[in-house]
This record gives sequence, C-alpha cells and structure tokens, in this order.
Amino acid sequence: MPRFSIDEQIAYIKKGLSELIREEDLRERLIQAEKEGRPLRVKVGFDPTAPDLHLGHSVLLRKMKHFQDLGHTVIFLIGDGTGKIGDPTGRNVTRPPMTREEIERNAETYKQQVFKILDREKTVIQYNSQWLDALRFEDLIRLCAKYTVARLLERDDFAKRFKEGIPISVHELLYPLAQAYDSVVTECDVELGGTDQKFNLLVGREIQRDFGLPPQIIATTPLLEGLDGVNKMSKSLGNYVGITEPPEVMFKKLMSISDELMFRYYELLTDVSIPEIARMRERIAGGELHPMQAKMDLARMIVTDFHSAEEAERAAEDFDRVVRRGEAPADIETVPLPEGVVNQNGIRLGHLLARLGMAPSVSEATRKIKEGAVEINGCRVTDLVLSDVPSEMIVQVGKKWRRVIANS
Repeated sequence: MPRFSIDEQIAYIKKGLSELIREEDLRERLIQAEKEGRPLRVKVGFDPTAPDLHLGHSVLLRKMKHFQDLGHTVIFLIGDGTGKIGDPTGRNVTRPPMTREEIERNAETYKQQVFKILDREKTVIQYNSQWLDALRFEDLIRLCAKYTVARLLERDDFAKRFKEGIPISVHELLYPLAQAYDSVVTECDVELGGTDQKFNLLVGREIQRDFGLPPQIIATTPLLEGLDGVNKMSKSLGNYVGITEPPEVMFKKLMSISDELMFRYYELLTDVSIPEIARMRERIAGGELHPMQAKMDLARMIVTDFHSAEEAERAAEDFDRVVRRGEAPADIETVPLPEGVVNQNGIRLGHLLARLGMAPSVSEATRKIKEGAVEINGCRVTDLVLSDVPSEMIVQVGKKWRRVIANS
C-alpha cells in the first residue's frame, strides 16, 4: 500500500464530510499514530433496526472504506445492545425497543451486506451487547453520574419533545450514554456518524475523557436525500435504493432522481473528486454533456459497486431498451396462458389481465383497455376480445410486463 502524508490523509478523509471535530486533533492523532507505528481505530455503530441497508447507509460505509484505504482499522459495531433501547434520534415519539430475534436476524444481514464496500480483512466486527449486557446496576449508576439531565435535554429532539409536552422515557436518556460507553470500551480514535448523531458523538468525547482516554475525533457525514430529493433516504418513506436490490431495479431508481440531486449523489456515493464534479456541471451547462448521460454514468458506477460492471452494463441496456426506446425488458416473467380466459370468441383480455395480476379486477382491466393503456406484442389494443390466440405474446400494462405462452 502506498504511504500517504498526513496532509494527503486529511484531505482524503475530509471529502464529503459535513464536519470534523477537530481537524487539529486529527492531525496530532495521525502524527502520534505514525510515530507509534499503529493505525487509528475508527468506530462506526449501526443499530440493526431494519434487515437491509440502503444507499443512505453507504455514505458512512464509503467513508469507512476511505480510512481503510489509508491503512487504518475500522470497527463495524453492531448495536445489538443499544438496539434494545431504541435510538430516539430524530424522533418525536418514543421508538419501541427491538426484540432479540429481530436484532439477531437483522445483524446477520448487515454482516453480509457491508462487505460490498468494506475490506473484510481490515474490518473488526463487534457487538456492543458484549459489554453493555455485562454492566451491573452499580456500573450503570456510575456511568449516569458522569452526565447531567440538563445536558441531555440540550439535544434538539429531546428539547423539542420536552417543550411540546411529549413524554420522554428514562431509557431514551440512557442511549447517548450507552453509545458513549462503546467509545470507551473500543478505545476508538475516531467515531463516524451522520449529522443527526452529532450530539451522541460529542457525549462520547466527554465520557472518554472522564475515563482517562483521549477524546475521540468526530467526523460527521451528510444525511443522503432520498429519490424524492427532499426527505432523508428511508425505507419507511419508500424513497430508498437498497444495496441488495437487483441491478436493473437500482439502475431505474437512480435514473429517476433530479439533475441537481445527481451531483449530490456523485459527491457522496462515488469517488469522483470535487473538481471533476464541478467540471461536469460546467460541461452540462455548456451543452457539452447531456444530463441523461451523466446520470447513466452515475447509475453504472453505483450498480458496479454493489454488483459488477457486467451487471451494471446489462442494467443500462435494459433501461435504454425499456424506458428510452419503449421495448420489452430482457427479464420478463414468462407464464402460461391462464385457464378460463378463452371462450369461443378468443381471449377475454379483461379476464387475462386480472388473472395475470396486471390489474386488480376485470372491471379495472376493461377500463385500462378502453383507455388504450394495454399493448400486446407492441401494439395497442382497444378490443376486449383477442380473436386470434397466438402461441406467445408480450403483454404490457404501464410498467408491468408478462410473456404469455399459450397451452399446446
């Protein structure tokens, strides 16, 4: 691995960060680590609150990979202990704790997914239940004594709920302390997190200092906007791109983002440099580069990261064929002609669409046919009965496709 100077390391680490607390501390820590011949210990915690990760999570994962590129040790901390508390960050109501079964199931999928970006050999996986479950009540009291309720209530979401008279449970106040204790046990030099985690990360600095450890450097990454370009990417809002979704699904979702959001995704989800992104903006503004091409290049990069270059190219070809040229996708589901849709006059198309699941009912299917929203073998149909029964036909209703094979 090539050796990087301190300045080169800091410049690489700062790309795409929202805030670094403090840069001078990071410089001193890097200098000291170099003298001691040791890598920095970089911690990131993920509570396994959902079974799949999306591109919003990958912003942090990519920054973790940057530290690995520089030769540092990344601790991927699975919050199976804090997950039982329920992180109140960004919430106006109490978040219910997760069951042990949910946590274990989700944690296993996280372990499988993170290595799409991280280097397995340079990643330490730990579970914070290992030390949180071992805390005695006396230990918990001592930990709580290191921080005041007034300081906890300075946190934006707590302050808002307190002002509005919305209940705050005591267990929620423990969450920042539990996360801070993770930093004590792991003796991390740097903790990464989204901007919404800044309060928790700052608590970690103070608690480490109370335990006689040098306070961790904090590096926060922006919260990635979802496909709508407004709200934080979230599975619950449906504006997400899952990192395990099929290549063609990821590609199509990425092609739906706005031109302006595209540049944000380039910055946070790729290794394209800031000067290169600025040049891309200029080329688009000057008419040298079409935004559609830039967006397709972006989608190829991201799909390649989580699948392969070959699958990304196939997804691009599929998108071009289906969306830009209106042709049928390559992976249409093939089904036999359903029973009961053919009478002496031919195929009753309303019944066919309903049986294929391309319309919720025969009446809705009939409406779509009359509106001209149904195509068979590339031709729009408006008759309710198809008199000739072909051996094979491609049926399209909006974005739904089926290849139907007639019974022999």
